[in-house]
Amino acid sequence: MTKSRIIGTGSNAPSRVLDNHYFAERMDTSDEWIVQRTGIRERRMAEAGQKWSDFMLPACKDALAAAGVKAAELDMIVVGTQTADTMMPSGGCTLQSMLGAKNAFAFDVAAACSGFIYGLNVADRFIKADPTMKVLVVGGEQLSQRIDWDNRSTGVLFGDGGGAAVLVASESEERGILSTNMGSNGDLGHLLYVPGGGSAKPRRSENYDQVLETIHMDGRSIFKNALKAMESASIKALVDTGFTKEDISLVIPHQANLRIIEGLAGRLGLDMDKVFVNVDRYGNTSAGTIPLALDEALRTGRINEGDLVLMTVFGGGLTWGAVLMRW
Repeated sequence: MTKSRIIGTGSNAPSRVLDNHYFAERMDTSDEWIVQRTGIRERRMAEAGQKWSDFMLPACKDALAAAGVKAAELDMIVVGTQTADTMMPSGGCTLQSMLGAKNAFAFDVAAACSGFIYGLNVADRFIKADPTMKVLVVGGEQLSQRIDWDNRSTGVLFGDGGGAAVLVASESEERGILSTNMGSNGDLGHLLYVPGGGSAKPRRSENYDQVLETIHMDGRSIFKNALKAMESASIKALVDTGFTKEDISLVIPHQANLRIIEGLAGRLGLDMDKVFVNVDRYGNTSAGTIPLALDEALRTGRINEGDLVLMTVFGGGLTWGAVLMRW
C-alpha cells in the first residue's frame, strides 16, 4: 500500500516576544505562578496590524524550499486554523493565492489544536488514493486575537505561530506515515470554546462588550481529558503498527502545558529525553504547536533518517489524534 511521507517542513512566528513579566504587570499573576503551572516562560505575539498570513506565508515558503517543490506543483493545500485573515476566503485559499499555487485546491480544517494532525490525516488519504499528488499541510494560529487579556487562567497560555509540511508518496515501503487516527467528542465542546463570532452569537453592537470572541476553558477538565485522549491515540498508533514504546525515537506532543506533556510521558512510560518540548518559548499556538515543534526538531538534529516519530494532539471540539511515521 502507498504511504505518504513528509519531505520538507517550515515554521515561523512573530518576532515580538512577551515574557511572563508582561502579564504580571497586567493581572494578578507572576512569572513563578505561570512557570509552575504551565512551564511557559515566553510566547510570540503579533504586532498591531500584523495578519496571520504575514507569518504563515514564510513558513509555507520554507517548507516548499526544503522539499524542493515549486508552488505550481502543489495539488492540494489543507490548513488547520481558526484565525485566518478572513472568515471567507479560507486561510487555504489566501495562502494559495500568495504562493501562486494555481494548480492546487485549498481548504481549511476547523479542529482547533488538532488542525495540523487532522490535516496530515487528510493528506495521507488523498495521497494513498492518488500517489502523484503533492500536498502542503499547514497549521498555525494568531491566538492573540482570541485572548481575554484580563483572565490569567487563559490569557497567559497562548501564542502566535505555526508551520507547514510538504507530503508526497513514499518511494520506500518502510518510510512514511505508518498509522493515523482521529477522535472527537462534541458532547464536551463546552469545556474549551469561543462562544461568539458564529451564527449562535454573532457580533452585534449590543453584545460588543461581552468578550464573546475569546477562549473560554475549564482548565481542570481539559487537563484530564487531554491526558486520556492523547494516551489513547498514542497507544492506538503503536498497536495498529505492532510497535512498542521502546521503538519510539521521539514523541512530539501538543505543546499546551508542560505538566500535560510530562503526564503523557509518564503514562506512556517514556523518559522526557524522548519527548520534544518548546512550550516554554512559544506557549500554546493551537494548530501551530506540532508543525513548529516538528520543524525545530528536524533543524536541531532531534530527528534523523529511520527514526520512529509519534505526534499526538488534543484540542477544542473536543478533538484529538495521532500520527506515527518512520522518518
